[in-house]
Amino acid sequence: MSSLQWDHTVHYINDLEQAVQTFTDNGLAAFPGGSHKLWGTHNALSYFGLNYVEFLAVENRELAESADTANLVVKDAVKLLPEHEGFSRVAIRTDDIEQTAALLQQQGLKLSPIMDGRRLNKQGQWIEWRMLTIGGHFQGLVYPFVIQWKGTDGQRQQELRTAGIIRPHPAGAVEVRAAVFSVTDPAATAAHWSQVIGLPFQNHRSAADGSVSLAIGNKAFVFRQGNGEQMQELLLATDAPGLAGRRIRFGQADYVFTAL
Repeated sequence: MSSLQWDHTVHYINDLEQAVQTFTDNGLAAFPGGSHKLWGTHNALSYFGLNYVEFLAVENRELAESADTANLVVKDAVKLLPEHEGFSRVAIRTDDIEQTAALLQQQGLKLSPIMDGRRLNKQGQWIEWRMLTIGGHFQGLVYPFVIQWKGTDGQRQQELRTAGIIRPHPAGAVEVRAAVFSVTDPAATAAHWSQVIGLPFQNHRSAADGSVSLAIGNKAFVFRQGNGEQMQELLLATDAPGLAGRRIRFGQADYVFTAL
């Protein structure tokens, strides 16, 4: 059975430099990632251990619009930017993408082919992965996508630390804890994601505010009553007194910091 972890969160943004600067101004390490030469997009990254935020922007709109790809993350970027800056899909990491695809297909989900992805980083190196996207939605909320990297998590963490990609945040320790999705029916959405993706309930009782949580590793996907049918908040815990209690907003996306 493949092991599923929350790999990263895609955040559509128009100005990568501004996103990096805002994080930097708040004591968070963020840096340019590189270009997806086949898709016409480029990114900036901020790592919290192996879990990270990917700020994704359209670099070459003509290429992005004409790219022959089943990658819904790219297609949605073209559709939503520049008007709608906000969280896109969350990426779920697997150590066996073929097995994960077979299990998702058994649930009747509409999958893209397994695609080879790559981007050129600022050091001129190719970063490569395999991925698939899931078409459609449940009550308006799009599904996560699935990614598999080369090597084990331990190997990747060591390599990323050595390369300086996973680096300490100047503000202090910061950990990603949860993604919060604003949905019309939290219980139904959580039950559906639990069934089709195979994520366990964090607890079997709704929270006081009616939200329902699924566990993914030591983190959570939280479904909260609201409008929009999209991820609205990334919850992070920190020991930095200057960050705890703060909220950083980009467009329709909020980064919410609580005390460790």
